Amino acid sequence: MTPPTPALPEALAALFTRADELAAQLDAPLSAAPDVPRSEHPRPQLQRPTWLNLNGTWEFEIDRGDTGRERGLLDRALEDEITVPFAPETAASGIGDRDFLEAVWYRRTLTIPADWEGLRPILRFEAVDQDATVWANGVEVARHRGGFTPFAADLSQVPDLGAGDEVSIVVRARDPHDAPQARGKQSTWFRPTHANYHRTTGIWQSVWLEGVPADEIRSLRIIPSLAAASFAIDVPLSRSTPGTSLEIIATVPGGEEIARTSVRADLDLAPHLALTIPSEHVRVWGAGAPELYALQVRLLDADGAVLDEVRSYAGLRSTSLNAHEYRLNGEKVFQRLVLDQGYWEESFMTAPSDDAFTTDIRLAMEAGFNGARLHQKVFDQRMLFWADLHGYLTWGEFGDWGVSGLGPLGDNQQPTASFIGQWIEAVARDINHPSIIGWCPLNETHQILHDRFTQLDTVTQAMYDATKLADPSRPVLDASGYSHRVRGADVYDSHSYEQDPERFRAEQAGLADGRPFANRRDLAPDEYPFADGEFSLPFAGQPYFVSEYGGIWWNEQEAKEAAEAARAGSNAAESWGYGQRITSEEELYERFEGLTRVLLEDPLMFGYCYTQMTDVFQEKNGVVDFARGRKLDLARLRAVQEQPAAYETEG
Repeated sequence: MTPPTPALPEALAALFTRADELAAQLDAPLSAAPDVPRSEHPRPQLQRPTWLNLNGTWEFEIDRGDTGRERGLLDRALEDEITVPFAPETAASGIGDRDFLEAVWYRRTLTIPADWEGLRPILRFEAVDQDATVWANGVEVARHRGGFTPFAADLSQVPDLGAGDEVSIVVRARDPHDAPQARGKQSTWFRPTHANYHRTTGIWQSVWLEGVPADEIRSLRIIPSLAAASFAIDVPLSRSTPGTSLEIIATVPGGEEIARTSVRADLDLAPHLALTIPSEHVRVWGAGAPELYALQVRLLDADGAVLDEVRSYAGLRSTSLNAHEYRLNGEKVFQRLVLDQGYWEESFMTAPSDDAFTTDIRLAMEAGFNGARLHQKVFDQRMLFWADLHGYLTWGEFGDWGVSGLGPLGDNQQPTASFIGQWIEAVARDINHPSIIGWCPLNETHQILHDRFTQLDTVTQAMYDATKLADPSRPVLDASGYSHRVRGADVYDSHSYEQDPERFRAEQAGLADGRPFANRRDLAPDEYPFADGEFSLPFAGQPYFVSEYGGIWWNEQEAKEAAEAARAGSNAAESWGYGQRITSEEELYERFEGLTRVLLEDPLMFGYCYTQMTDVFQEKNGVVDFARGRKLDLARLRAVQEQPAAYETEG
């Protein structure tokens, strides 16, 4: 029976209204018709008025043998059509081919706006899986490896192309199914199975065109300092033109100016500015408290004329660590997180609409969660925008799954150097979002420890070090669950899908003695003579949480079918979840409360992450179903999670 939709608690209703108001003040207007799929601005933290959404109908052709270049696909019309930004495996794309797609091709003719005279047309791709090459009028203008992060092509390098001209764009995306790569939850088998889902190939996030001046604000790097009530802002520039200056103006949503700062822009390639917030205007961003400042960043010439201007926003908040404590804004805030896979039935990794992000966030908050692990993919920037606007805590993660294999002495996982580059692209893209309160480069890298370095050792350390160098302001978890391979990393964690609350309590009891539960397996000494049977380096007293638990397997219709099948002596309906399938909804509530109370009652535990937000294809352990329909009473889940956490109340 589908639970009724209850009235929202007053505080949540007010928060959701506030998020919508902030969006109206901070978001860019559309540059395409509302019926163009995903027509909103794809990069909400760096907006110019000169942009054009290129989603919609493109020519398309599948290249199963990756021989399209030899067969002339670069130079001729393609045989099919596809709706961008949806991947060809999805129904939303109009293709719906779920076989292995070694390569796919796209073609579209576009017109550079006539009023962009003097601007460089930059073609931007938010995400293309996996290896992309882009041509404009037959000229190669970009290559990019990695299925989760954005890249750009400067069309001004194409001969005889200017404002008002047409240009033919061709994109080839290669996605070899048997090569190690960062796939996230994409299945390497033909069918999705267990916790792996359908594949994504080619363009799966927005494509857009931006008009950019020669003197360009390339990006912003905004680091808040709550102690100083200020923001440290680095502004990389395309060039250092004599006489130029940078100016940043902060306003509260609604338009009142509260702070301004400026600096010369002709001495440093990335000028640094300190923006101090007056004490009477200090507003702290936190869980359920989306306090934000709107920013205008202007590059001015010697006479004060604007050369380039971008809009952004920022949140003033802090993270800090001390012994077992992870504090947010100096307070012990228990992180009640949910695992969010970011999949939809008709569109897979691509959200079908911008509203899909707010739906997921609001359902999670209605169930009592104050944040999410954004799991095994680099989520769309619009998801992070809405998380910022809801005060919704998130952990940024890379989709590193896809490098399993066989090797000597258990060297079963060998991520490549490209993982480091792709991950740092993700960190650089998302560093300014206040909702991100921690980074997680790797997940469940299960490999034994022994007395020689492995490729996993090297890449794990490099990804951790690169993250700390790129962003020293947030904690970094070297790998979520299993292979902790960085000695003394900021945070330590484990995954446990023990379904019995009392066994779960006993399993987690060692944290009080400095011996928390860690994912491990027993190994025969004669089989691995130099291995100690564990995946992880020892716990060093860091802040600790259980970053995956629960996963309770429940689907009402399937439970009925399973019971009927058992009575008939046959197999039950196919699906998957953790542990033994429960037999009633009431049993789920009892188990959820039993497991969750173990973690809430531990004063040394700073948080948890429940698996998971939605059912996903065959995996039936969501708080809501795959269509985001209500399969549980969210108020009952919220009541459990609103119980005080010992971490927040003791000490």
